[in-house]
This record gives sequence, structure tokens and C-alpha cells, in this order.
Amino acid sequence: MAAGNEVTLVGNVTSDPELQITPSGVSVARFGLAWNRRFQKDGEWQEEPNFFDITCWKETAENVVESFRKGDRVLVSGRLEHSRWEDKKTGEKRSKVGVVADEVAGTTRWATVEMRKVEQSGGRDRNGPDSRSDVDRGRSAPPRKRAPQRDEVFENEEPF
Repeated sequence: MAAGNEVTLVGNVTSDPELQITPSGVSVARFGLAWNRRFQKDGEWQEEPNFFDITCWKETAENVVESFRKGDRVLVSGRLEHSRWEDKKTGEKRSKVGVVADEVAGTTRWATVEMRKVEQSGGRDRNGPDSRSDVDRGRSAPPRKRAPQRDEVFENEEPF
């Protein structure tokens, strides 16, 4: 990322990410992200929604489409990109600022996230040819332990 142009956003996916393939064969995915700015005005809490267009490329795009749906809470890290164009109908000049994502991750504030490693392009991933998960090799992965719920953690213990 370019220095001074980094951005990190946390919000909810506003529409299912859509995968497209460019004429040169590169994967691109786009989705909307929203978060509400909460503030007090005249002693009353107000909410102001903010919307962002997110673009992902290559493997990140493919993984985002497989991983996230409308309503999921995600963290997006990337760079700002300013686009300019001319409206075909009116001839007016238009512009917007979007985010080109380098990383997109599910957040664990109100949900759990399950990770599954995928094989990278070219048959190899970053950790070598044998780093595929048990699921990718056709075997069942060991069951994950469920995190204890808040009231389950100390149910059999005396308080301090």
C-alpha cells in the first residue's frame, strides 16, 4: 500500500459480493460496506449511516465471494482509490472514492469465524505443496471445540 493512503474499516456487508472475470482472466469482486456513526446531538443519540464501495482482486476476490454474505460483519484493510468518469446520459463529470481491499476478514465481536485454508493459484500455496488442510485432502478435519458461553465458564466454580 502507498504510504498515507491506507484505510481500515469495520462494518456490515450490504450486498452479497459478486465475482467477475476481466477480459484478461483476472478475478475481481465488489461489495458494499456500511457502518453507522453514532453521536449525541442535543442530548439525544443519533446514527448516521456511511457507505463504501469495496473492490477486491485475484485470490482475495475469490475468497471473499466464498466467505461473506450480506449482513456479515467484516474488517477491510486497503487503500483509497479515486475514480473519475463522465456520465453517458448527461455528460456531467462524476467522481467517487472507493476502497481497494488488500485484506478482508470476518470479525468476532458478535459472531464466530471459521477459517479454511485454500490452495493458491498454480497448485501451491504460500506454505508449500503439502500445507493443504485435512478438508482439502478429502479427510474430515478434527471437530472444533465450541467456545464456552459466558454463563458456562464458571458454572462449577465458586466465586473469588
